[in-house]
Amino acid sequence: MCTAFVSIEPGAAVPVLLLSVRDEYLGRAWLPPEHHWPDLPGLVGGLDLAAGGTWLAADPARRVAACLLNGFGPPAPAHARLSRGELPLTAVRDGGIGHLDLTPYDPFHLVLVRPDGARVAGWDGGRLEERELPPGLSVVLNDGLEGMAANRTASERVRSLMAARADHFRARLAAAPRPEPTGDGPAGQAWGAWLPIVAGDGLALDHDAALIQRRDFGDGRIWGSSSISLLALGPEGLRYDFTPAPVPADGGAWRRVALGRAGGVS
Repeated sequence: MCTAFVSIEPGAAVPVLLLSVRDEYLGRAWLPPEHHWPDLPGLVGGLDLAAGGTWLAADPARRVAACLLNGFGPPAPAHARLSRGELPLTAVRDGGIGHLDLTPYDPFHLVLVRPDGARVAGWDGGRLEERELPPGLSVVLNDGLEGMAANRTASERVRSLMAARADHFRARLAAAPRPEPTGDGPAGQAWGAWLPIVAGDGLALDHDAALIQRRDFGDGRIWGSSSISLLALGPEGLRYDFTPAPVPADGGAWRRVALGRAGGVS
């Protein structure tokens, strides 16, 4: 139940903000964001050790980033299946994924953010649909943009959990002062009133609306939130703050990801 919130405010000092929560089976190994790909030295992102790709990639030189959410629909043919973790890397390198043959990939939604806006690409196993996001606050779920993908989950329980999460945190983020993360200050200074909301807003991990969650769906494995990413994209650069989840009560686990010379918003 990965979730992405995108705030677009044209004319603001930092026009585009991205909040990305990665949910996964918690036994899946990963590494935090770094420059993990020698053949793509300018890109930074977390590394999925199971498949070698990532759930979120950023290119600070081009001031673009892309995050991936699993979708619903028919899976790719088993003999030809490729890891979806390649897609964020391709999207930030090439400016999108519309040129790819997507038949080897299971369904997904990919959010590509730029300093001037954002676009969501949804692949349902048979058709690619791309939509530019409007100004304001949008949410992307495993059920697609605003939970309205053509192929949605058949599980009413999962659908209700996603809807509860989206409704609660859309309202909370929209009501808080919108941050404009500039300069080199710590995450608490940069993200202001958003940070305690993003860290879970005080909800229990098993609350229906929990942004930071732990769920046992009965298969012997625990599903939950493994990390949170906050990105700010503006005309001067890109800022990337990251923390494993759940976030400690003191909030001290946030770190600013080193992006290289093209990095911070200033």
